[in-house]
Amino acid sequence: MSLEVRDLVKDYPTPGGPLHVLRGITLTLAPGDALSIMGPSGGGKSTFLFLLGALDEPTSGSIRLEGKDPFALDEEELAFFRNQSVGFVFQDHCLLPQCSVLENVLAPTLVAPKADYRPRAEGLLKRVGLESRISHRPGELSGGEKQRVAIARALIREPQLLLCDEPTGNLDSASAESVAGLLLDPDLRSGRILLTVTHNAALADRFPLRMEMKDGRLRPRN
Repeated sequence: MSLEVRDLVKDYPTPGGPLHVLRGITLTLAPGDALSIMGPSGGGKSTFLFLLGALDEPTSGSIRLEGKDPFALDEEELAFFRNQSVGFVFQDHCLLPQCSVLENVLAPTLVAPKADYRPRAEGLLKRVGLESRISHRPGELSGGEKQRVAIARALIREPQLLLCDEPTGNLDSASAESVAGLLLDPDLRSGRILLTVTHNAALADRFPLRMEMKDGRLRPRN
């Protein structure tokens, strides 16, 4: 099922009048599509990502994923939708420091229907090259390793949509290259939509679809 965004607008109230952050974004992506979005800070990239992940509500316009409008769901249904249909990878890996690598990957499944996700978690950790670190805590990992755990965690529920906000922003060049390769690995992203916002031109240029966001508007990027 596709991601369909129509005339998406996001304003924030200020004492001097509304602050226009997104100004009518329209976009359609199909399963298997991989899109990078570049643009200056403050241009609306992260706001757009948060709306797609249903972490914030638009002022107007619509978003449909798998044929569903997340903003028409009640609170419980929306939480389930985010857990099942959307995976997040942030610049800060957001791992739980008191939990092992395996426990961090399994964290999204704690509210999922009862099933044994451990074999899938172990398989994902092997795929991202961390099978030997499965019992380690995040404090024992490098920055690149932490981000690879975050990718495995984002994929544990097999989401339709994978959203990445500056996934290589805190990494050295070698680690950034490794993470980029994982995000674009055909096996890991098979059948899902990948959308990444970044300032890293080297990362953005590896994506088959490339766009730029400036002043709240989205346009193709060569």
